[in-house]
Order: sequence, then C-alpha cells, then structure tokens
Amino acid sequence: MTGEGKAPVRRGAIWIVAEQAGGTLAPVSLEILGQALRMARAAGGCEVAAVLIGKDAGGLASVLAWLGADKVFLVDDPRLLPFQNDTHGAVLTRLIVREDPGVVLFGASACGEELAPTVAARLDTGLGAHCTNLDLSADGLLMMGVLGFGGRVHTEMFCPARRPQMASVKPGMFQPPPRADRKGIVVREDAAALLEGETIRLRAVKVVRKEPEGVPLEGADVVVAGGFGIGGKEPWALLDDLARELSGAVGCTRPALDEGWTSGDHAMIGTSGKTVRPKVYLGFGISGSPHHTVGIKDAGVIVSVNSDPRAPMFESSDYCVVSDFRKIVPALIREIRKVKGDSLREPSPA
Repeated sequence: MTGEGKAPVRRGAIWIVAEQAGGTLAPVSLEILGQALRMARAAGGCEVAAVLIGKDAGGLASVLAWLGADKVFLVDDPRLLPFQNDTHGAVLTRLIVREDPGVVLFGASACGEELAPTVAARLDTGLGAHCTNLDLSADGLLMMGVLGFGGRVHTEMFCPARRPQMASVKPGMFQPPPRADRKGIVVREDAAALLEGETIRLRAVKVVRKEPEGVPLEGADVVVAGGFGIGGKEPWALLDDLARELSGAVGCTRPALDEGWTSGDHAMIGTSGKTVRPKVYLGFGISGSPHHTVGIKDAGVIVSVNSDPRAPMFESSDYCVVSDFRKIVPALIREIRKVKGDSLREPSPA
C-alpha cells in the first residue's frame, strides 16, 4: 500500500476507535488499546487516544482512561446509538481532520469492517484490513501484517504517502492492557457540531440480537474443531457429542462451514473467523492452513487427529495422532462417559 512521494516524517498520536454494546466495551477495543500502548512505548513515546461514540458512555470512557489512554474523545448523543455507519463515519472523520493523528486503529468487527473503509475513503488514505500484527517505527511508520496468498505468506504493508495510517485488527490478536498507574483525560465533544451540515441517508430502525447456542467459542476452555476431512454432516455430530461431554465449544474451518456441516460463521476459527485461547484444542480432519492456525496460536495444548501423516497441522500441534477420526472420537467419548459414570449411551454414528 503505497502512494506517490512520502509524507513528511511525523510521529502523531495513535488513536483507537472503541466499540461498545449493551454498556460493555468490545474485547477487541481493549486489545487494540493494549497494542497501541505497547507500540507507543517501543517507538519512543507518543500520545495514545481513544474515540468512543455512543449514548450514555461516560463510564466506559473512564474505563479507557484508567486502562492507559492519555485522552478519550467522548461523543455522547442519543442519535449515535445504535451504530449507524453514516453518522459514526461523519463524526470520526471530522475529529481526525481536526486533531490530525498519525495512526487510527479499528477492530475488525462487523461495525469496524464497515466504518474503517468509510472513514479511509473520506480521508483519501490507505487501510490495512484484517491485520494480525502491527508495529510502529521510531519515525511513526506503521507496519501492518496480514496473511496473503491463502495464508501461505505473511505480508507487511505500509502507507508512507498518506496520513493517517489506518488499520483494522482481527479480534484475539493482542492482549488487553492492565490498569494504568495514572488516569488519562476525557474530552467531551459536541455531537451536534460534528454532525453539522451532514446528510445522513440511512437510519437504523432496530437491532435484533441472536445469541449462538452452547458455549461461546472464544470463552471456552476446550475447543473441538473439525475441518474438511470430517466428510459430512452426519459424522460432524461426533464432534458435537465430544464437545458436549467436555463442556466445550465446537469450531470449524472455512471449508467445513462452506459445506454446511456446521451452522453459522460464529463457529469459524482463523483469519476470516475468530481467534481462540482454550486450555485444550482438539482438531479433527484439519489440514492446517495458516488461515486456520493463526486463530489457535495462543491455545494451551493442541491435539490433532488426521489420517494424513504429512498434514501441516501436525507442525502446529503438541500431540499428533495419525488415524481416522471415526475410530478416535467414539472411543474417546466412551472413555469420558465411563469416567463420568454414564457408559450406557452410545456416541452418534459416524
């Protein structure tokens, strides 16, 4: 990502755009705040600020200040909830033009994936999307790391010719910050002034939320995941059985989701899905594409079962079993049920 010429060397502030829903800050917002603080320290020190747009969000702004943000720009107005891309984009663009930060970071969430390119287009600057790594040089140049070519190549992107440098970051890539020793300041902005003259073409009528059934994937201590090697919807039921016995969650790779063996992209792990940090990850029939393994890099113990002894997944695993999962999973379920005193029920047919 380049342009003609180079912008003057300038190390401006690092901004993070914080998201909130139901009175709670999104985990990815805290993760990018943590990385922004780490980059600021490593680059020799620069201001780290957060932007929080919404309604009745003063308490959350204080949380961001306590977690290390030097400054929190709070735009609090009933018109800013629920999220509306046109409205939030207009507010954020005017703040950026006025304050001139060097870097602006977004979470690669449903809202962030819509808001980030909208603001980048308004500002005529570049955007690194779905980043899995970020670094900042001493002169303020942002390195945006993404996986390319089907996950086989880690690509580093730069935007030397435009400011601000903008990136969206996948959830789960970084650790949130601990509470800081000092509290930053909260700056209350006038939403009416920031929206003056703007034509808002879309209006959100209502928000309908549907929580996925079972244990949330990103919060599970045990994750049972399946790939294309499972072969169909009927044998997939074995993974559901195993996860249920272990009080765990079921995850999948992109091919398994595309085949319709599991319902909902909330179960997908990897660059296009979620990053998980379970104590135990059990993978069955997964080849091991980097697009998937980047989502389990922080798992405690990784156990993989695959009939192909050369499966790349074994390179990322602590324990490797070369076998057909149809032999392993039913036997594992029986042993677990035996320990639990429930040995009469048979596992689902493969």
